[in-house]
Amino acid sequence: MEASAPSRAGRGGPRPRAPFLLLTLLAGSLNAISFLALGGVFVSVMTANLALVGIAVGGSDPWLAANSVVALTGYIAGVLLGARYRERRERESRPALRGLLGGEMLLLCGVLAGWFAADGSPPAALRTVLLGAAALAMGCQSATIRATAPPGVSTTYMTGLLTAVLTDVLARRRPDWSRAALLLAIPAGAALGALAVGTARTAAPLLPVVLLAAVLVLPTARLDPPGHPET
Repeated sequence: MEASAPSRAGRGGPRPRAPFLLLTLLAGSLNAISFLALGGVFVSVMTANLALVGIAVGGSDPWLAANSVVALTGYIAGVLLGARYRERRERESRPALRGLLGGEMLLLCGVLAGWFAADGSPPAALRTVLLGAAALAMGCQSATIRATAPPGVSTTYMTGLLTAVLTDVLARRRPDWSRAALLLAIPAGAALGALAVGTARTAAPLLPVVLLAAVLVLPTARLDPPGHPET
């Protein structure tokens, strides 16, 4: 995510990367699950979904168009709700990040419950609900990362990050290996998600839940931006 707010650019020294790596693995795994089992669309890569809408219209595929719109709508709603919640908490001088991640956890647990109820093969109507909830969770995660990540870091889509890394390489600047690790975490997470769908389909959405739980048990200081200690 291209984060250019000067208020974040000057926040102390380098931030710990473990939460961002775990959240990127989560996004990769959930994108794989949604693509393979929830309608052939992504839940965090909205550029791809916009292209899929056009492909669906050009190819007269109403189901692909509908799924793409559901994912887009869910993601947008997640970003807007997450940003609104964060702004309100910051006006009250209260930390928001635990609440945002907690909301994401509730959504992911809801996806997992619906998936379990359908024994890993949800019917069309339930697939739509689960797809929307997963996209809502990814929008919420994007709002979280915008509040806490170093400038130029994303965990849900990587076009800007890839461009920045390649620009550094071409300029012969010292590579930022932590950013490169985030780029690798997306395909790694997708591979794990695809493996889960292929070998343990009924429990596949448990993977992103476990990854988010790992983020939530990290020390609070690794999640909250400077100046907002958790109480």
